[in-house]
Amino acid sequence: MLVEDRDPVADVEGEAVNGRMCIVTRQGGTPETLIRFVAGPEGRVVADLKKQLPGRGCWVSAERSVLEKAIARKLFNRALRADVTAGPELADEVDRLLVLQLAGMMNLARKAAQFVSGASKVEQAVRGLAALATFHAVDAAADGVRKIDQARKAMSFVVEDGQEIPSYRFFTEAEMEGLLGQNAFIHACALAGQAGEGVVKRANMLERYRGTVPARAVGADTGQPTQ
Repeated sequence: MLVEDRDPVADVEGEAVNGRMCIVTRQGGTPETLIRFVAGPEGRVVADLKKQLPGRGCWVSAERSVLEKAIARKLFNRALRADVTAGPELADEVDRLLVLQLAGMMNLARKAAQFVSGASKVEQAVRGLAALATFHAVDAAADGVRKIDQARKAMSFVVEDGQEIPSYRFFTEAEMEGLLGQNAFIHACALAGQAGEGVVKRANMLERYRGTVPARAVGADTGQPTQ
């Protein structure tokens, strides 16, 4: 069950009556743009990515730089109304949890036939307008990435909104072998369906947290090449 953090009136942390607000930026947001934190049993601040942990919580924009500001300014004590500890390692822990969350969803999507790998299968899915997003190993061969990117570009002229499907490069092949085991890939894509959409949602969150520039957001406006 989703735990909501709503006070009857707006308090000094700036939490709105009917919504969530980042304790650093004082900006409202959604579960997709904010991360919930609670006080753990040993007084350490814990990230509640599933938004299910009991107790009073607070929200921080899903960006590493913003979380680091919350830690440096010691804002969690006030927001959680408790004597809690949040060290610099919390930012790395959140990154690790986001990575594990994405890897887990990739495995679920593969079991549901909504995540496929292999350069030819990915290119075919892109050209067939079946792919929601593509994924490449950081150390993938440039030629393989280029062919799939060309397909993404070509299909952008076919779809109504003219947007390229997003593309992500988070991990090296070795890192993916550690995360996904036999399901590791060089090129892959998420397909339509609840699990495939879950992969893209979690990829967006990790991308936002790390502050990387999405491939779909560059090129047309800036003249810079896509990744």
